[in-house]
Amino acid sequence: MRVKATVLGKTLVLDGEVGLPDGARVDVVMREVSDDDTGTWDVSDSDWAELQAAMDEAETAEGTPAEVVLAELRAMK
Repeated sequence: MRVKATVLGKTLVLDGEVGLPDGARVDVVMREVSDDDTGTWDVSDSDWAELQAAMDEAETAEGTPAEVVLAELRAMK
């Protein structure tokens, strides 16, 4: 689920309803911004879909096991 929000008084104010019950816990991903940055982080729909697919893959453990990746890297030497 992708939700946009605005910070108001150090609180995130969501842009619309999300359909979550009161007390639901969520993870919020933010990036650090510099003093001269506008603080916006615009991600295209296609980039968001790619990021979401990668997160889904990581959660379902459908990725390549670490042992396999390490073995492939060692074989490259």
